[in-house]
Amino acid sequence: MELSPGDTAWVLVSSAMVLLMTPGLAFFYGGMTRAKSTLNMMMMSLISIGIVSVLWVIYGYSFAFGDSGSKWIGALDWSHLGSAVNSLTNNGAQYPIPVLAFAAFQLMFAVITPALISGSIADRTKFLTWSVFIAVWVTMVYFPVAHWVFDFGGKDAVGAGWLAARGVLDFAGGTAVHINAGAAGLALSIVLGKRVGWRKDPMRPHNLPVVLIGAGLLWFGWFGFNAGSALGANGTAALAFMNTQVATAGAVAGWLIVERIRDGHATSLGAASGAVAGLVAITPACAFVAPWAAVVIGVIAGSVCATAVSMKYRFGFDDSLDVVGVHLVGGIIGCLSIGFFGTKAINEFGANGLLYGGGWSLLGKQALGAFSVLAYSFLVTLILGFIMDKTIGFRISRDAEIEGIDLTEHAESAYDFEGRSGGSMSGVLSGLRTTSGASS
Repeated sequence: MELSPGDTAWVLVSSAMVLLMTPGLAFFYGGMTRAKSTLNMMMMSLISIGIVSVLWVIYGYSFAFGDSGSKWIGALDWSHLGSAVNSLTNNGAQYPIPVLAFAAFQLMFAVITPALISGSIADRTKFLTWSVFIAVWVTMVYFPVAHWVFDFGGKDAVGAGWLAARGVLDFAGGTAVHINAGAAGLALSIVLGKRVGWRKDPMRPHNLPVVLIGAGLLWFGWFGFNAGSALGANGTAALAFMNTQVATAGAVAGWLIVERIRDGHATSLGAASGAVAGLVAITPACAFVAPWAAVVIGVIAGSVCATAVSMKYRFGFDDSLDVVGVHLVGGIIGCLSIGFFGTKAINEFGANGLLYGGGWSLLGKQALGAFSVLAYSFLVTLILGFIMDKTIGFRISRDAEIEGIDLTEHAESAYDFEGRSGGSMSGVLSGLRTTSGASS
């Protein structure tokens, strides 16, 4: 097999698109927090790029895709990437793209997964501890789970991850990324506890246009996330691309319908959140279902996730930016939906679900994949979180939280109100009152 310039170009472009999703997530989360927490929230996403990228080259890729012959973890091969410049990718089958292109693409998945977790612990997390947590968490949770789900071994499937070997279908990361991050977010929200004033003080998003910009960047980058997982410019990529679009559109509609019925109005925050819920849900299924089924999956995900985000108040955990309600719930919906809507007619490498006469077998496999990753991620994260909280401390002080985490952790603010009308915000407000009085 010879190198395909077209397939290589598509995978490299897709890698760049997936990388863009992490700054997009920073905007999405940053706009959803209060003004005094904006920069910290964005930094919690951006630091993941630096830490995970370095670890991926040192040992992360080897742990996830190294040829160890084990179904649980890859091999530690220090020279694995350095000697692979001219090698083609072999992951269950050979692909006409360089190993380094495949490794770069998979790196971007590893980067965004811990960044997703950060939304569950907004406003109250020590930045240094969060940075240490990222390094430990990807080592103990993400890299092994990526091996379970994404490593299909050699041509004879020797060394494949245990979920991949059992026939669990996850085209682009519903389990390894979204369920993984959602379960970890739930664990950390329990470890860190509730924000000061939770359920008493208003904690509304401070900048909805920024939220919408972030959602738009995520939507754009997600085409690389899903269609790029075909590892080539081919019909499977086109199917994943189309399904990503229509499922997301369906989810926006589903979320807004629930909001309109429940609250009497549809919101811009709901539209952005619905889009992300649809993107999450279609991720594992995008190459295994027909476009009509993708619309159904999107509508279901949007409406169910819109309902799920309010469950944190019933159960009493402070998932600040709805990581559990969107990523955990949406990821489960997406994985299980393959058991209903999957069809080999659309992809010969897939499987038939219940609606196509496949019986209950595929649904059982999908449930195994979803809930095993959920349990592993939740338990390990819970233990790691408690250890870090009791040793180096995970949560900032009450006074620091009230003052604002941007100032106390980073000594800067997203919005500069100094230097105008006497050097304070009160001067600005005074000027506005004077102007208002004159105009009246």
